[in-house]
Amino acid sequence: MTPDALAPVRLGIASVPTHPPETLRALARAAESAGLDDLWVWEDCFKQSGLAAAAAALGWTDRIRVGLGLMPVPLRSTAITAMEVATLARLFPGRFVPAVGHGVQEWMAQAGVRVDSPLTLLQEHTLALRALLAGEEVTTSGRYVTLDAVRLDWPPTTPVPVWLGGVGPRTLALAGEVGDALILANALTPDDVRAAATTAHDAASAVGRELTDVHATLIATTGPRAQERLDAELPVWGSGPGRGVGAAGDAGTIAAAVRALADAGATVVAIQPTADEPDLAAFATFLGDEVRPLLR
Repeated sequence: MTPDALAPVRLGIASVPTHPPETLRALARAAESAGLDDLWVWEDCFKQSGLAAAAAALGWTDRIRVGLGLMPVPLRSTAITAMEVATLARLFPGRFVPAVGHGVQEWMAQAGVRVDSPLTLLQEHTLALRALLAGEEVTTSGRYVTLDAVRLDWPPTTPVPVWLGGVGPRTLALAGEVGDALILANALTPDDVRAAATTAHDAASAVGRELTDVHATLIATTGPRAQERLDAELPVWGSGPGRGVGAAGDAGTIAAAVRALADAGATVVAIQPTADEPDLAAFATFLGDEVRPLLR
């Protein structure tokens, strides 16, 4: 699918680590009750474990898809990542979406795991991870990933797509070449999303592959002082007021912003609440009850 070929957009909400872990349970249940398609959890250093959050959210819900965007590959060996993803995939078939990426290089240096070539590591990790999740025996000796006849005893019973996250042109191309779907960074305009999606789709087409999805994030606020709150939030994520990033206002305003991202090539949009959102469960309900119907 090219960015110009419109498709129904999945609407989800992100559990952002600017909120404490104990807020996740109410958010997950409210998101499912409101009929949202997805709940996305993060793994930012040094805030929260993405896999622990994903497992808890899956256990607290019955239907909603839970995505982890994303796991920084320098922090996790390929074998343990495969074991953890496979376990969640078997416990909750079809409901868990794992994504991997470079991680923030400053954080990787703090943790003592920064590598000289993040792109090489991400490529080696992704190829080995996909093979392990497919139930294959993997032997490889790369620059960073080395496995000797490793095979999962309990691989997923249904295919698990591996999503890649990134924003730079070489990482976007790699996502198209070896990933199943693309998860984009925060604070992007529709034009940014279109350009990134085109890069990834073109790279996939060049090697005879096709990306199943492109995920974009929309920072959004509603209610009193919505625009003021959004403007205060944007610099935290590398943007600022007046740049066409985010949405503040009523359900129609937010739905229009979601549709603009979909028109630019996003097939999945996660709404990111601001750090000062006073009631995450109520915000999820608003998205499901008022915004989602406007996207149909």
